[in-house]
Amino acid sequence: GRGLLLIGAAQRLPRGRAVGIDLWQTVDQSGNSPEATRKNAELAGVLDRIELHTGDARSLPFDEGQFDVIVSSWALHNIPTVAGRAKAVAEIARVLKPGGRVLLVDISHSRDYARELFQRGLTDVRHRLLSFLFAIPTYRVDAKKP
Repeated sequence: GRGLLLIGAAQRLPRGRAVGIDLWQTVDQSGNSPEATRKNAELAGVLDRIELHTGDARSLPFDEGQFDVIVSSWALHNIPTVAGRAKAVAEIARVLKPGGRVLLVDISHSRDYARELFQRGLTDVRHRLLSFLFAIPTYRVDAKKP
């Protein structure tokens, strides 16, 4: 949306870059834009460590095996179909490097995400209740690419 996870990741990077991707729709968040994200990154002192892309999780604009860590929070449930969400999780598995880790946090469909990661050959796939954020059950799925 406005860079919360991206900025948090950039603040924790010893080296490298944090890469964010969004469709930049304002349906879920007013003010959701690349400009707002850049401004927030600048205020946090990490603008030089982030990279922004416009794109769809179902067709990530990145090469295979490009990322060490992939994090998504409260995003994939917005994809309206089962097939679309499965495609997004498959894309996440595709662009993750061998030895890389993925963490998906969402309010629904998380068991499907875990199943898709397992079917894509990821290991140590775990699914669990994370919290009741804003009184909504929020689930965590994490895995490792062998």
